[in-house]
Amino acid sequence: MTRSICLLPLIAAACAPAAEMSPEPTFAENVIDVPGFADFLQVDGDTVWTTNDGRVEQWSKTEKLASVAIPRPCGTMAMESGSLWVGNCDGGELYRIGPETAQVLATIPAGIGPSGEQNVVAGAGSVWAPNQAEGTISRIDPATNEISASIEVAPGTTFLAFGFDALWAVSGTGGTLQRVDPATNAVTDTIQLGDTPGFLVAGEGAVWVQEQGDGTVARIDPETREVAGRTLVGDNLKWGDIDTGDGKVWLRTTDDQTFVVIDAATAEILARVGRAEGSGALRYTPNGIWTSAHDVHSLTWWTSEAR
Repeated sequence: MTRSICLLPLIAAACAPAAEMSPEPTFAENVIDVPGFADFLQVDGDTVWTTNDGRVEQWSKTEKLASVAIPRPCGTMAMESGSLWVGNCDGGELYRIGPETAQVLATIPAGIGPSGEQNVVAGAGSVWAPNQAEGTISRIDPATNEISASIEVAPGTTFLAFGFDALWAVSGTGGTLQRVDPATNAVTDTIQLGDTPGFLVAGEGAVWVQEQGDGTVARIDPETREVAGRTLVGDNLKWGDIDTGDGKVWLRTTDDQTFVVIDAATAEILARVGRAEGSGALRYTPNGIWTSAHDVHSLTWWTSEAR
């Protein structure tokens, strides 16, 4: 018998007929000891870059491959125009690094910091970074290593994602998601969110935002620019990280487990994976999942186990 089930009735956007239960996905983990404070991640082929104390490092699944000194690398990184782009919260510059040579190619004053809870992202042939002091977003042209536009946004805007032909920007203090049109370098829409929104990702049909104070992930329709639903994950979602891929939302959590897997079509939680290891980051790849755990000084490579 098919029943109609409404998941998370206090916050779910809609009910749908129940489907046959699929086995919960399981994962094998390969833990890599990383001295220091491994935190934000950027995938580079079969390797991953991580921010650390006074440096960014490139790691394979077995060893460190490279290290580049940066006074205080902070926030998520981006790959664009063959370079790794990293924010420096001690000085406010955006560092451009050649990943093959592990050399600094340019430093661009961009107003980054002081908060390290922020994103550097790539899209529309540009690199985007929050200028916290001026309350703007800096658009950087990789062809010139110069700021080509400064976009006025709500105070407290530090979290960025690019997708669906737009830049999406969250103000954690204002509790809003803003849509920026790269054709005009202006905010076109503002969407009200829940308590203390934070990291976000644009993919798998929606913009997904952590509502850190509510313990929920909000699903925003990029066409209607409205909240289409929410998934309750825990008491809170402080810090952590979020990514999409393979029809799923991948959520790095601080409490209860290492990460949560959410079905992007139904917003149902498919799995809670690993043990609680404090805050860290997560990045999806088609071959596996990278997570960091700075409190226990490690990176982990997770691969799916077929039952």
